[in-house]
Amino acid sequence: MASDHLGDRVKRLRRLADLTQEGLAEKSGVSVDVVRKLEQLRKHSARLPTLHALAKGLGVELTALLGDPPAVPSTGDADPPGLVAVRRAIMPPLFTPLPVADGVEKLSIPLLRGEIAEAWTLYHAADFGRVMETLPAIIADARLAAAVGRGEDRLAGNHALGKALQLGGHLAIRLGKTDLGLSSLERAIAAADSAEDPLLGAMICNSVAWAYQRQNRLGDAQTLAIHAADGVENEHSSKAEGLKVWGGLIMSAATSTARSGDYDGASEMMLTAEQATRRLSKLPTSADGRMVSVFNSSSVRIERVRLAVQFARPEEALGLAKGIRLSNDTPVSWRTWLLLDVARAYTDMGDAAGAVSTLEKLQRVAPGWMRHHTLAVAIVSDLWAGPARPPGLKRLARSLGLTD
Repeated sequence: MASDHLGDRVKRLRRLADLTQEGLAEKSGVSVDVVRKLEQLRKHSARLPTLHALAKGLGVELTALLGDPPAVPSTGDADPPGLVAVRRAIMPPLFTPLPVADGVEKLSIPLLRGEIAEAWTLYHAADFGRVMETLPAIIADARLAAAVGRGEDRLAGNHALGKALQLGGHLAIRLGKTDLGLSSLERAIAAADSAEDPLLGAMICNSVAWAYQRQNRLGDAQTLAIHAADGVENEHSSKAEGLKVWGGLIMSAATSTARSGDYDGASEMMLTAEQATRRLSKLPTSADGRMVSVFNSSSVRIERVRLAVQFARPEEALGLAKGIRLSNDTPVSWRTWLLLDVARAYTDMGDAAGAVSTLEKLQRVAPGWMRHHTLAVAIVSDLWAGPARPPGLKRLARSLGLTD
């Protein structure tokens, strides 16, 4: 079995907080039976509302319960060189002069935007190692373009810098460095202001809301997403890019609403967003889709499936997932999330064969991604501990290091 079990983390953090199992149950509102089963390793996973409640009761960020992210294990050693380079790019040393461009005319904004878009593609494919390798140079080039450009070129340079720093924030959060992520996103918002692009600022606000969710600041996340969505709706929702940004913010607000315990309110927000996707096909779009918020009929339905699974509504989740037609611009990361949530729903329904079949498909679509995701490991652990072991389960368990 994997050495760093969710139950081990709960037990360690509970003892650090000087709480009994009963005390943690009282402070979090989670039943003592759930706490006990987790710590006794009889329960291998918990839904996000439960994790949020446990984190609040323990007085820690949600990331403390989610375990080590891929590529950056907590070994006690210093950050690896790749992460140090990203950190240095986001927060350059004080009093370091801007490097002189070796032929500023060679610093092509279209080429820079293409590199940023490709880096986002790598991020959505969960290829975090390659993003770490390429991002520092991209941020440096964007910072230079923002500093030396004139007129429209300066605005475009700041826009590129905002998107590069937004990606830096996402990467840092995925690697468990939430504070570094927020620092990068704050700098991204400053660049968006200098670019005079309100849509970019709103997109970055969505990223900040996600960071707040990871820190269990659900109220802050919801307020920020709704405020930003209102601004976009009033000024920019008549164009495809604006509608996508607005829709992404509404989905973010719905996620925070659901995790705060209001599933019905979140469902209403999601239905409003899903209805808005029908307008997208009627609106012309010119921007690179990789540089705009992910919002289409597929992404809304995928998020609705996710919320249904998290709130123990597996039949509803499977009904929502049935017949989804994934849009061409749906990133790989969203496709993998859908398969993972469907597998969780099958597991909750007691359909081990359906869960294994879905996980096998997930492994074919994104083999590296599955190995690094704690929820994927938890689902296979639950299946392996269950009464039925359908064909294919042993191979999955072995590939994840859960059995010999």
